[in-house]
Amino acid sequence: MSESPELWKSTYTACTPDQLNCAYAKWARDYDRDTVGQMGYVGPEVASSLLDNYLDSKDSRILDAGCGTGLVGEVLTELGYQQIEAFDYSEDMLNVAEEKDVYDRVFKADMNRLKNIEDNSYDASICVGTFTYAHVGPVGFNELVRITKPGGYVCFTVRDGAYQEYDYRQHMLRLEAQSAWELQTMAHEPYLTNENVVAKYCTYKVLEA
Repeated sequence: MSESPELWKSTYTACTPDQLNCAYAKWARDYDRDTVGQMGYVGPEVASSLLDNYLDSKDSRILDAGCGTGLVGEVLTELGYQQIEAFDYSEDMLNVAEEKDVYDRVFKADMNRLKNIEDNSYDASICVGTFTYAHVGPVGFNELVRITKPGGYVCFTVRDGAYQEYDYRQHMLRLEAQSAWELQTMAHEPYLTNENVVAKYCTYKVLEA
């Protein structure tokens, strides 16, 4: 498994964006082989199938937020979706994702500050593997709500452990109390099957402002 699990651990212990970028730069080319092939990474398949249950049209415009190497884009494409855009903070991961030719557009962005995306731009947004240790905090939920159309869906995973240690659940509840979104599904499912790691899989419907 290349240099994993050391590279995997380094993505969860990074203290700065530069450290996180460095970790993914080293791992990008081996990421799919290590996570899917060795760790049993099923997050993209489970989350994409969950989102698919709620979308009425394969013409839905979807944003893959924190797309990494494009694993979610591959699954959504297999499910029949063709209008998919994606961003990530790591250029090295984005380069791998772009090579897969499953996205209409890929671009670098910070999910805490999606300055170049207008409000209500997408029918749905999906974020797998990004709400976790040393990555994106719960404030990222606000941006996903903002860029997703009212009546659209936000689907995401939260890594078990990080879910308990960070403020994710409380922030989710605050957005519910503010009538920003409405919970549709929260499931506790396998995430890395060979590592006995599970995650929360959540789908919310965005409400009218």
